[in-house]
Amino acid sequence: MKISLDSTDIKILDMLSSNAKHRTKEIAAQVGLSVTPVFERIKRMERSGVILGYRAQINRAAVGKSIMAICSISLHQHKTGYLKKFEEEIVDFEEVSECLHVAGQFDYLLRIMTPSMESYRNFVTEKLASLNNISQVNSSFVMTEVKSI
Repeated sequence: MKISLDSTDIKILDMLSSNAKHRTKEIAAQVGLSVTPVFERIKRMERSGVILGYRAQINRAAVGKSIMAICSISLHQHKTGYLKKFEEEIVDFEEVSECLHVAGQFDYLLRIMTPSMESYRNFVTEKLASLNNISQVNSSFVMTEVKSI
């Protein structure tokens, strides 16, 4: 369902995207409305699919995932069935925190998080290599996260 968003909705979304723990009262004060209309706007945006969910941003080093890699994947076959099979298989790998189907030089970009370079190597050589349709894997390692949303 497509809904129309006004400037107040956009301000609410900006606040929630920067910190999903903002209280409705705080948001109301910033956008110049009382609590009830802000609460109703947020619920409307949740029901309509504008707001898909809320998540915690985790310090990956604190949970033992100090290696982050962006993995570019090219597939041999591009028919719908092959793409769907790859997507079904890749979402089961715990190291994959994000999978994007992209247009351009590669077919997919994966964000991979592991505790060590050895565990990343194991992920590539044991898990990715077990998938039948992969033709090429390129890895880039994140040195610093400058901005993450």
